[in-house]
Amino acid sequence: MSSIYERIEFLIKQKGLTKKSFCEQLNISTGNMGDWKRGKSTPGTHKLIEIGAFFHVSLDWLILGKTAAETVREGGGEYSSAQMRQHSCQTEELLPKEQEFIKEYIEFTQYRRQKQDEGNS
Repeated sequence: MSSIYERIEFLIKQKGLTKKSFCEQLNISTGNMGDWKRGKSTPGTHKLIEIGAFFHVSLDWLILGKTAAETVREGGGEYSSAQMRQHSCQTEELLPKEQEFIKEYIEFTQYRRQKQDEGNS
C-alpha cells in the first residue's frame, strides 16, 4: 500500500464497510474519494485526523504507511515538563514542514483523546 488512498481503502474493507457508507459517515463526497484514488488530491489535515480517529490508526501509518515498529507508540505515558522543554528546544532544528507535521499530530492525539473521553462518558 503505497498511497494514502490505498490505506484508506484497506481500512474500509477491513471494517466491512462500503465506500459509499464510509463517505456518508465521514461526510466525504464520492468525487473527492475518486480524486484521491486517481492521485489528483489527498485528504486535508482535518479529514485525515477524522479518518485516523474513525479507524483508530495513527497519522504516521495513514499518511506515511509506517508500521508501529517504525514509529513511537501513542499512549506511552505523559511527558514531564523537562522533557517538553527539551523537545521545544529541539524543534528549532526541525524543518518547517516537520514542525507542522508535529503540530498536526498533536492536534490529532488531542482529538482522539477527546473522542475517547466522550465515549467513556
